[in-house]
Amino acid sequence: MAICNYSHFKPISLTPSTNRCRFESSTSRVLTFRCNNSLASTQLKAEPEPVLTSVKSFAPATVANLGPGFDFLGCAVDGLGDFVTLRVDPDVHPGEISISHIHGVESSVAKLSKDPISNCAGIAAISVMKKLGIRSVGLSLELEKGLPLGSGLGSSAASAAAAAVAVNHIFGGKLPVSELVLAGLDSEQKLSGYHADNIAPAIMGGFVLIRSYEPLDLVPLAFPAEELFFVLVSPEFEAPTKKMRAVLPKEIGMSHHVWNCSQAGMLVASVLRGDLKGLGLALSSDKIVEPKRAPLIPGMEAVKKAAIEAGAFGCTISGAGPTAVAVTDDEEKGKEIGYQMVDAFMNDGGLKARSVVRKLDRVGARVIESNP
Repeated sequence: MAICNYSHFKPISLTPSTNRCRFESSTSRVLTFRCNNSLASTQLKAEPEPVLTSVKSFAPATVANLGPGFDFLGCAVDGLGDFVTLRVDPDVHPGEISISHIHGVESSVAKLSKDPISNCAGIAAISVMKKLGIRSVGLSLELEKGLPLGSGLGSSAASAAAAAVAVNHIFGGKLPVSELVLAGLDSEQKLSGYHADNIAPAIMGGFVLIRSYEPLDLVPLAFPAEELFFVLVSPEFEAPTKKMRAVLPKEIGMSHHVWNCSQAGMLVASVLRGDLKGLGLALSSDKIVEPKRAPLIPGMEAVKKAAIEAGAFGCTISGAGPTAVAVTDDEEKGKEIGYQMVDAFMNDGGLKARSVVRKLDRVGARVIESNP
């Protein structure tokens, strides 16, 4: 039996020439992961019955892009995220899902719809139900937002990941992680665009490289060091993903292309080697995306400078922003770096901000409670 690099993977076939496990999707996309051998094919043959009456799941916040890794690199952050409680509900029409309650971060709750086809958690849950072929059971979903919308911390991906994992688990975990990522992408595509640098690490944990989108090919990157801390500083300012993507250049010069490719290569190499100094240097070196987005976030350039002067190995915009992310190897040093970044947001941008220091989440979305 083969063992994939990521323990949650359940591949159904192997492409011999590439030594990759291959997953077929109902959306015709293919998701591949590097594995060491072949596994027997497994397919769902009948509608599964629920094995639990309710589950509660958690999915972590994520940092996408990491500087030059625009749309193809992201990682999960420990201790921040969204929760989903899912129940088998006889009052919900079979084959459908109802969002019963949304609570948590007040600014997020006020803007979210309870209509499941307009809610990131609802869309992902529906997608998983379709993949499982659920027609005989109705479900109700409760969403607890721990992440504000438009924060640059993968708020929509966290909700989608938690919902996808919850639905799959309540029916016995029949779907492999590949299909959960695709379900999350259904949600991301409808709300902010078809990019997996949030949803993949939210589900899989750790660092994840998106090698391609057609077919979808995800590569988990093992980070060997323990002393990695993210300093996350979030100002009271919203940066909607669609707005922040709209400012990006349609074309780039060859010199910037070569520069960003070399920095992205250094970023991946540093992750695999556990090289924090190299990681920080690379994530601070984007010449394509960050220069267009930073001016839209008051004080961001001063915040980046303050972080590095305070001892951070590097600093950049988390996702589309406005959260700034710095990296260090010491939690106490991270707190001091955060203080300096908060001051810079206020002094140069006129924005109140709060800082937290968190480690890498190596697990990803998971069930934390269940009832038979």
